[in-house]
Amino acid sequence: MRHLANEHTVAHIDPKKGFRIHLLVFVLTNPVIWLIWFLTDTTYLWPVWQLTAWTIGLLFHYLGVFIFKHKKL
Repeated sequence: MRHLANEHTVAHIDPKKGFRIHLLVFVLTNPVIWLIWFLTDTTYLWPVWQLTAWTIGLLFHYLGVFIFKHKKL
C-alpha cells in the first residue's frame, strides 16, 4: 500500500457550479420557509429577515464568482 504522507488531496469545486448549487438551494428552500410561515403564526413576517440575509449572501457569492474572479496561482 502506498503511503500518501507528502501528498495533500483537496477536492476542488468549480466556483460557477458552487454558485449554481447555492442558487438552487435558495430557490428550493425559500418557498418551504414561506409555507411554514403561512401555515403557522402569520402575525410576524419573520421570513423577510431570513430572505434578506440569504439574498445578501447569494449576491456576494455571485459577485465573488462572476465579477471579482480569483486568480489561480
